[in-house]
Amino acid sequence: MPSSSRPYLRKSAVAAGTLVCATALTLAGCGSRATDSAGPSAGGGAESCVDTSGSAVKVGSLNSLSGTMAISEVTVRDAILLAVEQINAEGGVLGKQIEIVGEDGASEPTVFAEKAEKLIKNDCVAAVFGGWTSSSRKAMLPVFEGNDALLYYPVQYEGLESSDNIFYTGATTNQQIVPALDYLKEKGVTSLYLVGSDYVFPQTANRIIRAYAEANGMEIRGEDYTPLGSTDFSTIINKVRAAGAGAVFNTLNGDSNVAFFKEYTNAGLTPDQMPVISVSIAEEEVKGIGAQNIDGQLTAWNYYQTVDTPENQAFVKAFQDKFGADRVTSDPMEAAYVSVYLWKNTVEKANSFDVKAIQDNADGVSFAAPEGLVTIDGDNNHITKTARIGEIRPDGLIYPTWESPGPIEPDPYLASYPWAAGLSG
Repeated sequence: MPSSSRPYLRKSAVAAGTLVCATALTLAGCGSRATDSAGPSAGGGAESCVDTSGSAVKVGSLNSLSGTMAISEVTVRDAILLAVEQINAEGGVLGKQIEIVGEDGASEPTVFAEKAEKLIKNDCVAAVFGGWTSSSRKAMLPVFEGNDALLYYPVQYEGLESSDNIFYTGATTNQQIVPALDYLKEKGVTSLYLVGSDYVFPQTANRIIRAYAEANGMEIRGEDYTPLGSTDFSTIINKVRAAGAGAVFNTLNGDSNVAFFKEYTNAGLTPDQMPVISVSIAEEEVKGIGAQNIDGQLTAWNYYQTVDTPENQAFVKAFQDKFGADRVTSDPMEAAYVSVYLWKNTVEKANSFDVKAIQDNADGVSFAAPEGLVTIDGDNNHITKTARIGEIRPDGLIYPTWESPGPIEPDPYLASYPWAAGLSG
């Protein structure tokens, strides 16, 4: 169990507007709230076309159904469909049925931004559920802020961001990456090799990992990036093997993981020699990689299909009943499922579909999720989450080997960690 002088349960105490990103890479959309630079709501002048006068209300589902990220995002779309179907069967939201307008982000940030604009302005949706990569989120952020609309983003990410117009239902850094590093440290790992895709999340995550390592006596023996969709890892694997690090910290995304782990296995590297801990590989990706290529490796998430709660058992059954007994559940799709329910519960608390009413009433809204109880922190629009380290087994599922004592309150700017002071200003 990871040790720390700070408790896992903590409250972010620093307002987003007082923080700046540390590198040019993260300056664009790096987390300013809509109120930071334009007074009360930068998008406040945008006129909503959402129509709630009838028996239904529209929401958007925006996921990569094609391209390199489809391996991960199709299941997220399916989870959104399941949540909407269940809510509609129970009477809908404020007596209205939910109607989904689906769009394909095609694994391209510019397409995500274009489709977000369409959903908001042409389809007049009350909220949008989707996105995966941080590049897609950052491309969409000004669209949602400029139009004063709502995005529910379901994937773990690098932190250092918050917006009044985005609800982050995946983990922020202190709910995934920091517990993963604490776990490795507790297991005696003193050196790391960093491998990631060449975009915002891995690069920012690795800055955070470097800061942690420096403060905790860990050595970084190498750091390599490859474009999304890359399939040639022979050079990187040779460098990893030569470095002889205690573990590899993997922030690759999408189907690049398939090629990476096949090459890793072919090179004779094993979890016993040099374990890999991944923060973007869930059950869906394990199927694509092949369990024989990743058996025994580690992951850091907040949810696994094997989590033993009544809520999760019901969730897995409902998902497999709808989409097939061979389908698996995973952290991002569970977070997407949760996001629809959190939107519903907030709308009902506010008694309104209005964006400002939802923003004003979000704090403290909870849901008994498959992963455990989650609660929205209205200060930063993130949610509480339980951290879990899992091990991949031959059956293709991931089994928890450690979990935090309770839900961790979100600290997206790592304000409570002295070693992170230089990362966010």
